[in-house]
Amino acid sequence: MPVRVVDTATPSSQPSPGQEANTGHPSPPRCSLLSAGRSFAGTQNVSSLQKDEAWKVNVRIHGCDLEQGYLCGTMEALNVPLADTPVVTFWEGEIVDAKNYTFFTGKWEASPEDDIRHWSKFPSFMPLLSQIETDGGKSLDFSNYPYIFMRWKEQYFVNVGVDCGLTIAGFYYVCFSCSDGSISGFYYDPNSR
Repeated sequence: MPVRVVDTATPSSQPSPGQEANTGHPSPPRCSLLSAGRSFAGTQNVSSLQKDEAWKVNVRIHGCDLEQGYLCGTMEALNVPLADTPVVTFWEGEIVDAKNYTFFTGKWEASPEDDIRHWSKFPSFMPLLSQIETDGGKSLDFSNYPYIFMRWKEQYFVNVGVDCGLTIAGFYYVCFSCSDGSISGFYYDPNSR
C-alpha cells in the first residue's frame, strides 16, 4: 500500500552533525521537518484485487530521538470504508541509521528479500543498494544523505476497536525527504503475501 504524505509547512533543514565521539558512527541527518510536534497531511492509496481506494491521512510526530533512532506518533485515516469515524492509530518508528537500525527489519515476519523489495520502490534507496548488498549497509554514512529511511509500526487503535475493518498487522517502509518534507511509504502486511 503506497502512502504519500506531504508536509504543508515551509521546509527548513538544520545543519548535519559530525561524527559521534564514542561510537564512530555518523548521526542521521538533522532535519527540522522531522521533529516532535510536526504534522503532515496527504493520501493513502490502497490497492487490492477487488478495488482501489484512497483516503486522506494526517500524521503527527509526537516524539523523535535521532540519536536512538526512534520516533513515534499518530496516524489518522479519514473516510475509511466501513468506519463511522476517522481511524486513529499510534505508531512507533525505527530510523535506519546503521547504528541503531539497518535496512533489514529482522522481525514482523519480514524477510531480507521483503526488505530489499520494499526499499527498492524508493528511487532514493537505489544509490545505496550495492553497499547494502555488500555489508548490510552498516558502513553507510547517512549524516549528509538528503533522505531518512524509517519503519513505522502501528501499535494500537486509539479511538476504535480492532473490528474497524483495518489491520495493523504489518508496518510501513518510509522515506522522508529532508529537502521538501515529503513522506512516501509502502505498507507490508505479512498476512497478504
